[in-house]
Amino acid sequence: MFWKRNKSAHEGIAWIELSDIGQIDSLIEESKTQTVLIYKHSTRCSISSMVLERLDRTWTSEGHDIKPYYLDLITFRDISNAVADRFGIYHESPQVIMLKDGKATYDASHMSISFAAIKDQA
Repeated sequence: MFWKRNKSAHEGIAWIELSDIGQIDSLIEESKTQTVLIYKHSTRCSISSMVLERLDRTWTSEGHDIKPYYLDLITFRDISNAVADRFGIYHESPQVIMLKDGKATYDASHMSISFAAIKDQA
């Protein structure tokens, strides 16, 4: 018998797509009133897919006010490069970058990405 995950057992993430380079300025402004998270995802990487699934399984909105953005860095490589340049964070994939008060305050990559760590930093 194959195990099927009960989708109603968890909340999941209401991702907002980061698909326009102009959104970076908006995210910076938004982070002055709410914590913003950027998830840089490679659709060609199994580790990136595994981390994304793990975040989706464990994410809840309880106890934090994080606004999550999803960046498909294969499709939008120019935006990924602009994010790295703008915040002075070396590009990795998968990667999360947290913004607060207009600045990058936390980043993690690969298996260091977890909802618990993100929530602690929020």
